[in-house]
Amino acid sequence: MLEDSLTGQKGLFETGVQTVLRGQENRYRRIVIQNGNLTVNARSEESGICARVYCRGAYGFASTSEYSADAAAKTIKAATENAKYLDKFNTEKKNIYPALAGSWITSPRMIIDYEQKKIVDICKEIDAHIEKNYTDLLSRTVSYDETTMEKIIVTSDAADGHVAYPRCRILVELSMTSKDGQPVELFKLFFGCGHAGEYFADLNPIFEGIEELYKNVKEKANGVYAEAGLKTVILHPDVAGMIAHEAVGHTVEADLVQGGSVAGPNLGKQVASELVSIVDFAHTALGEEAPFPVYLDDEGVVAKDAVLVENGILKDFMHDRESALLFGKEPCGNARGFTFSDEPLIRMRNTAVLPGKDKLEDMIASVDDGYYLVATGNGQADLTGEFMFGITCGYEIKNGKIGKAILDTTVSGIAFDMLKTVDMVSDSVIWWPGNCGKKQMMPVSTGGPAIKCKITIGGR
Repeated sequence: MLEDSLTGQKGLFETGVQTVLRGQENRYRRIVIQNGNLTVNARSEESGICARVYCRGAYGFASTSEYSADAAAKTIKAATENAKYLDKFNTEKKNIYPALAGSWITSPRMIIDYEQKKIVDICKEIDAHIEKNYTDLLSRTVSYDETTMEKIIVTSDAADGHVAYPRCRILVELSMTSKDGQPVELFKLFFGCGHAGEYFADLNPIFEGIEELYKNVKEKANGVYAEAGLKTVILHPDVAGMIAHEAVGHTVEADLVQGGSVAGPNLGKQVASELVSIVDFAHTALGEEAPFPVYLDDEGVVAKDAVLVENGILKDFMHDRESALLFGKEPCGNARGFTFSDEPLIRMRNTAVLPGKDKLEDMIASVDDGYYLVATGNGQADLTGEFMFGITCGYEIKNGKIGKAILDTTVSGIAFDMLKTVDMVSDSVIWWPGNCGKKQMMPVSTGGPAIKCKITIGGR
């Protein structure tokens, strides 16, 4: 656990500039068992201090991998000198940011160093369960990954705090041989915000999830190719949430709006069906703790929810302090850096489509000829909102009933056009834990209900 060597350095902050001092430690763990063999058993940590100073429109940044009071003092001095130097070449002088209410913020969870061997034993137990109960598999993989982030943030004119973000995930991947002799595979994630001993003490929920995963991969092994074209589909929450993140979320990050994203000229306009609302949640979502709760961002902004789309209308963007001032908005705590040496960028946290009122079974029954798209493995989107995602698990819908499984395919479209076709939204939300790769890797979560819409399927 980080000791607070930073708060006492506030006296070194210069007047007339705005300073943020951040100490951070990240821990990474990865364990992989393939077909009973432990192939990866890794753990690493990195820690250090950074300071960022804002001077009339110019930023100075400095960092060091030494965590101490002396290192903090040197880092503040270097960042301040860098800001003043860059200010000499800044022809467009700007005002300082409006001061924010100061307070001390802590998160309810701190980092717990759960024993590595116990995590290996958990993975081995899961692997042994698969080997015993599913004898016709081609291969199996059980992997564990953990990214924990602990930060102490001290500011000149905003909130200070000590926050921690522990997250652990277990991924199970199964493969079988298809009827055509080709390998087919699917994976499922199990996750929690906390440590492995807390979330994986009871493995029965994982065993139940593996049973469902096995059923899906077995049906996929006997699957058919989807028919290409514009189709009526029901997107499982995993797929709907991924599209909300990649094809909508990134277009409404204010730095990318300034870069020319499609969201800029659409602020205040209808970009989706009135059934669609999208929120980037801070730490509490729909009455429960969010999967990756953020309480204080790396600019000292106390985190709160950012409403992006409300009843189909694009309401706002996600901001840091700079873009919030430019757009005349209040920042909600979206500026985060992944490691101590990373400057904070505008990032999503827990981005989700809000639930509607429909039952999934009624949604399926309403489709005469279409598809239920259950899982996506990868994808991409650009600032026009155009997207393409791989679909790794899905089913035909024929006359309102689930039919044959389909083999791997793709879906594509323009997000705002696709969302305008939504005419049913299910009444429950499922979350998916991911990592976002915008310049720096960052843990995030996406979520949503199932949605019924029209989308272009690539077919074979």
